[in-house]
Amino acid sequence: MEKIFRVNMTDLTTSVEEVPQNWLGLGGRGLTSTIVAAEVDPMCHALGDGNKLVFAPGLLSGTAAANSGRMSCGAKSPLTGGIKESNVGGTTAQLFAKMGIKALIIEGLPQEDKFYSLDVTMNGVTIAEETELLGKGNFAVIEAMEAKYDKKVGVMSIGPVGEAKMTAANISVKDPDSKIRSHGRGGLGAVMGSKKIKYITVNPEGSGRVAIADPDKFKAASRVFAKTLMDHPVAGEGLPTFGTNILVNILNEAGGLPTRNFTDGSWDKHDKISGETMHDTIVERGGKTKHGCHKGCLIQCSQVYNDKDGNYLTSGFEYETIWGMGADCLVDDLDQIAQADSIMDDIGIDSIETVVMFGVAMEAGILPFGDGAGILRLLREEIGKATPLGRILGCGTASVGNAYGVTRVPVVKNQGIPAYDPRSVKGIGITYATSTMGADHTAGYTIATNILNVGGFVDPLKKEGQVELSRNLQIASAAIDSTGMCIFIAFPALDIPECLPALIDMLNARFGIELTGDDVTELGKSILKTEHAFNLAAGLNNKHDRLPEFFKEPVLPHNAVWDFSDEEIDAFWDF
Repeated sequence: MEKIFRVNMTDLTTSVEEVPQNWLGLGGRGLTSTIVAAEVDPMCHALGDGNKLVFAPGLLSGTAAANSGRMSCGAKSPLTGGIKESNVGGTTAQLFAKMGIKALIIEGLPQEDKFYSLDVTMNGVTIAEETELLGKGNFAVIEAMEAKYDKKVGVMSIGPVGEAKMTAANISVKDPDSKIRSHGRGGLGAVMGSKKIKYITVNPEGSGRVAIADPDKFKAASRVFAKTLMDHPVAGEGLPTFGTNILVNILNEAGGLPTRNFTDGSWDKHDKISGETMHDTIVERGGKTKHGCHKGCLIQCSQVYNDKDGNYLTSGFEYETIWGMGADCLVDDLDQIAQADSIMDDIGIDSIETVVMFGVAMEAGILPFGDGAGILRLLREEIGKATPLGRILGCGTASVGNAYGVTRVPVVKNQGIPAYDPRSVKGIGITYATSTMGADHTAGYTIATNILNVGGFVDPLKKEGQVELSRNLQIASAAIDSTGMCIFIAFPALDIPECLPALIDMLNARFGIELTGDDVTELGKSILKTEHAFNLAAGLNNKHDRLPEFFKEPVLPHNAVWDFSDEEIDAFWDF
């Protein structure tokens, strides 16, 4: 029987609750957003007593389904001021599901100036005061918890950035190899820091298998689903070989690689940071070109990147981080970017928001463009130590722009715009503008159809079809985020007819229900409407669904501009 674990940090009490009837059919993002919308006052201060931090595994998390190991975390975002769901791999989603935990809800603020840890077991949650690991990085927390318990323990923690409640702070999650994955965007690490929780351990002793209503049907559908993942050229070949960083050369060719704080759409040194170069470097140094962020991942788009001496440097080395410190900040040294990635994992800060921020910091004159060593210094000595300058930097892109009077500040709803220039890839611009999460490429990944020809082709340089494309993908993404599936299953789902029916068959076999494709679409629509209503009540409106005005400037090589009218953007919500 699934249950809800609730933690009240005000009086330091915990409880185990039955799952309300209207939450039974929800998981992942669908559940976190529903709980936040139901229990959090949209006008509350995101770092105050009224906000709640919610963790929920997906509907298929913990099963044998391929790529189903994702966990959602939700709250009101201290960065955007609206609702937030952040999605991560690692081990905790599968542990929660096998332990029968539908959701963990953390509310209130401690009355004393003390930090705490939470230990989650089959029987509930134990709260303990924490002193030894305060100020330590996430790697030290994982090492200490594995020494205290064992390798099977799940860990979710914040670094010094989260302790200082900087609004770009993330929540780090241990993966099966004791490496770090992140609830990255939106500052949820600051929310955890406001509740003075340094780390959460998840101890699965006594847990069993996730119950499957129809095991034979589930196995049959699971085999079909897994085959579609491996048969797709992007999910089965491109991502496993080159990781997400395969996109550097592709976007450079398309003129959609934001360069020098979004002043250009391509970079003459793109090949130095490309997925192909990264792949060859990993092979040469004895790293791993394939690595899964959770058990059961077939795509394995992560990797293990070693330094010049063959020693481990970082893992989960993603396109968005490499692009941002690379092309956007003009740093052409992959090793420096990898060092920065490792530091960001350790101190606990979103590696997308932070690299976008550094592009603005360089425009502000805090560092010269191309100064990779300077970025490493600021991460260690300023942000990691929460100095006054470090706090400005650690609160993200808009924080730096406001403090230094910069006008070229790539944000929507205060969140940094990642990885793709919306002038040259117009569909992703609609996603950035309208997403309930602020600028978030994963909310409706039009790059699939605009650039990779997945699910057809919509010309990235033309306005026609972009609003509909983004809308359909945002609806689908909200539903996928509720299943516990990796968003990259969207590639075969868009191209291979057997993929989506197999996913629905697995859901039906898991719960003994009879969902249809229309039901899944309606779930996605319902989630978006719930999130949108929260944001409106929080004070956000259609005027916040806009890109910064500098995107009206043409960008080379196509001289493309952002040319959507307000009415065209607002039509997104006509469903």
